[in-house]
Amino acid sequence: MSAFIGILSLDTRFPRILGDAGNPGSYHLPARLRIVPGAGSPDIVRDGRPAPALVAGFQDAAAALVAEGACLITSTCGFLITVQQEVASTLPVPVLLSGLCLLPVVSLMTGGRPVGVLTASETALGPAAIRAAGALPEKVRIGGLQDSTLFAGTFLAAKSEQRAGFDPLEMQHEVCAAAERLVTRAPEIAAIVLECGNLPPYAEAIRRATGRPVFSILDAARLVTAA
Repeated sequence: MSAFIGILSLDTRFPRILGDAGNPGSYHLPARLRIVPGAGSPDIVRDGRPAPALVAGFQDAAAALVAEGACLITSTCGFLITVQQEVASTLPVPVLLSGLCLLPVVSLMTGGRPVGVLTASETALGPAAIRAAGALPEKVRIGGLQDSTLFAGTFLAAKSEQRAGFDPLEMQHEVCAAAERLVTRAPEIAAIVLECGNLPPYAEAIRRATGRPVFSILDAARLVTAA
């Protein structure tokens, strides 16, 4: 049986385009998706841990993927960093539930300079989540897309209210504008880490717009499986 990457997915209705962490074709190895029923965006994109029943749902889904042969577990939502250690401690394979897992190594690579985080919701990404990633909140600068009508209506709304489709070029414009605002507000950042699993399709455009290296959960997956 060939090894594959197991993806824990929120329960959503929006399309996951190529490059999205919830699209199996975005990964460099075969990948398999497992949706956790009831884990909607508003339930996970929040300042705090998910409800215990949802945490158990993610743990069960991860265990099932490993039993099927997954060599790595990822997720579609970086806010699951709050349960990263809890899920990883129960499994025999590497677990990367968030692009935020890259914060410590990106900080080291850039000489300890501040690192930017582009997130689905700046207001929801509190210091506890940054600490859960092994980083210091005072060394992180955060920019979010919570005020973008297109982004929030597509990715952050309740499942029944999410857009069933969107224009990727229009979304790229919104994402790059948020990244540029982050760099304008915090020009000292040396690199940008993408929290949100919906953002990797626009990583190259963000690099061009900001002049900063950009890292996502897809980069982390390539690094781990190479080992």
